[in-house]
Amino acid sequence: MQIIADRMMDATLFSIVGFFLAMVLTPIYTYFAYKYKFWKRQRSAAVTGEKLEVFNKLHAKKMQRNIPTMAGLIGVLTVIIITVAFNLNREQTWLPLAALAGGAALGLIDDILNVWGHDIKNAGLRAPVKFALIIGLGLVLGWFFYYKLGHTDLWIPYIGTFNLGWLMIPLFAFAVVASGNAVNISDGLDGLAGGLLIMSYGAFGLISLIQGRYSLAAFCFTALGTLLAYVWFNVYPARFFMGDVGSFAWGTALGVVAMLTDSLLLLPVIGFLFVVEAGSSLIQIISKKFFGRKIFISAPIHHHLEAKGWEETKITMRFWVIAAVTAAIGVMMAMAARV
Repeated sequence: MQIIADRMMDATLFSIVGFFLAMVLTPIYTYFAYKYKFWKRQRSAAVTGEKLEVFNKLHAKKMQRNIPTMAGLIGVLTVIIITVAFNLNREQTWLPLAALAGGAALGLIDDILNVWGHDIKNAGLRAPVKFALIIGLGLVLGWFFYYKLGHTDLWIPYIGTFNLGWLMIPLFAFAVVASGNAVNISDGLDGLAGGLLIMSYGAFGLISLIQGRYSLAAFCFTALGTLLAYVWFNVYPARFFMGDVGSFAWGTALGVVAMLTDSLLLLPVIGFLFVVEAGSSLIQIISKKFFGRKIFISAPIHHHLEAKGWEETKITMRFWVIAAVTAAIGVMMAMAARV
């Protein structure tokens, strides 16, 4: 227990350093964001092709403000600097660091096209291109996970482990793609995605500590600290948005952390609202494509609640509460199921 307590102190220190370094980098980002006009442009059409009438009506006032995007670069750079300088570990931090950088690179391309591209209708990378790139990233990372780190087993809570062999590669890619897209979809209200990510990284940080994966725990708590700094400025009314560079970076890295802790099947519990957000969008797309009607007024579900009359801040804070509860449940399951 003393070892865990000491390592918890170390992880907390990483979190504090991450918070303050991100706070120091924020004015630098802000200077360039406002000077070079990193203004977020909203898409005018949904994935299924129709106009986003409900969404544009809900966010009409917000769209009139010039709000910079790509603020996720602050957190990504902070975690990279701290991890490379103090926390590099082949077994535990290479993969999440690579996922963070790879997801950020993919998202950065999308954000650059959003800010300076000429396609106003799509305002960024087309969905099939984005999907193909993140699948490719997931497969490369999955290859390293299987061939270089030798992970072959999938743990099923309360049941046991099963050897998947090379099937671990597509499973790993699925985890990366699913988590990356789910976080990206959830990034639609001021403070929402940042708060949900704080709960998830905090939970996996604790699980890593319990498992003795101290470098991975330090990575998770570094991420937590930088996300706290981001949310400080992103709460309503947001001063800036993380952009795809942030959502894809944090999402893909979260999927990798779940795989490294052998807790993939706990990810839907800990990140329950990410599942709800992504699931509501998927249900909406399928319903419109095959049945010609909407299930939700607007998807994902946080926009549906907005359309029902919920205030943006109420949705965000209630989602934070739910995320805290499900994260705690996930940590308890991780502890109890292995006893």
